Amino acid sequence: MTTRDLQLLAIRPTISTIIISENMSKDERFQNITLRPIIKLQNDLLISVFKNYITKHKNVFYQLTIDKRLNYIDNAVHKDIKFRNSLKGMIIGQFTTEEYELYIQNSSSLNKRMMNIVIQRLQSNIQLFEEKPVLEAV
Repeated sequence: MTTRDLQLLAIRPTISTIIISENMSKDERFQNITLRPIIKLQNDLLISVFKNYITKHKNVFYQLTIDKRLNYIDNAVHKDIKFRNSLKGMIIGQFTTEEYELYIQNSSSLNKRMMNIVIQRLQSNIQLFEEKPVLEAV
């Protein structure tokens, strides 16, 4: 294992709720051992990126109801291919070489799992996407 791989593994958070069992599929194992810790590590960056996405799309997000905001997040990740690819890059860039080799064997299925976790994480942090009030000069 390279120094880069060891450093990447060393900075990943531990998720105590993850349970690994023998009858787990390869994809589920990859999701729990690799994707979930990386997405947790990248949480602050993912939030910043989505805040920027809101701004670049004329702050429409702020005029929506809570249900429509949740749907907006889902649509942004699923339907905006450029944004989706950017998110994937932030996560894939944290893979070790061995993890990347596993990922490319079934990238389509793993991409779905990856994006679903990202959507859940953004939606669970929805309170962080509140519009900041503009302060008036006194």
